[in-house]
Order: sequence, then structure tokens, then C-alpha cells
Amino acid sequence: MKPWIKRSLIALTSATVVIGGLTACGSRGDHARGWSDERVTEMRGKAVEKISDKLELNAGQKAKLEALADEMVASRKAMRGESVDVRTDLQALIAADKFDRSKAQQMLDQKTRALQGSGPKILAAFGDFYDSLNPEQQKQVREKLERRGHGWWGRG
Repeated sequence: MKPWIKRSLIALTSATVVIGGLTACGSRGDHARGWSDERVTEMRGKAVEKISDKLELNAGQKAKLEALADEMVASRKAMRGESVDVRTDLQALIAADKFDRSKAQQMLDQKTRALQGSGPKILAAFGDFYDSLNPEQQKQVREKLERRGHGWWGRG
């Protein structure tokens, strides 16, 4: 694996652990329901439908989007690992007088391995999906990504 890809994956994993932990510490609105497997499946379906409608995808393109969504859900499960509750995991790190660096490193290593395993599959699925889009659809995707944080859901 090229060094810049490895560094990027490690940085992404670290950010995921930190952000995931911080967001788990406080919840608001719909997020209070938690992210059960059923809810993830429900949200995956809604996202696929919303994106399909916005981009006016044909059946082949939608199938590639569904494959990408499946890879992302599988990656989420791999990143979560054996953990049931991120909040509990983070609380365990700071339960004593000293931060449990070795346990934190183990968590980071597990998430890094999971990301290294699923990252190439996600990139390939995204590439397949993006390459199946026509130039106008690709332009729409680029414009959505340029709007940082506003996303497909129209919030922000």
C-alpha cells in the first residue's frame, strides 16, 4: 500500500474514532434513537432512494449505488467490531485516574485494520458508481460535494 494512502487511512480512522466518540457523548433529536442494524438498513434505503431520485439514476446506476451502500454498511460493521456502545468504550478509557493508552491503541489498531480491509472495496464501489454516471450526473455529484456539510438531505 502506498504511504500516502496508508497515512490517509490512519488519519481517517483516527478522526472517526474521535468524532464517533464525541458524538456518542451527546445526542439530540433523531440521533437519540441510536444506530441499530435495522435503523442503518432503513437509513441506507432512504439515502439510496433520495440519491437515485435526485440524480435520476437508471437501473444499472442504482444497482451500483446499492453496491456502494452495501460496502459502506459492511465497513461500518467492521469498524464497530465487537463494540456494542462507543460511549461505554470511551468511558472505559477514562474510568481510572489515567487514560488507558494501551486500550485506546488497541481500539485504533482494530479500526485501522477494518478500514484497510474495507477501504479498497469502498473506493472500487464508488469508482464503479461514479464512472457509470453521465457527465451531467457527475457534475451534480461534484456540486453537492462542494457544498460541504449540506449533503443530499438538503440540511444546513
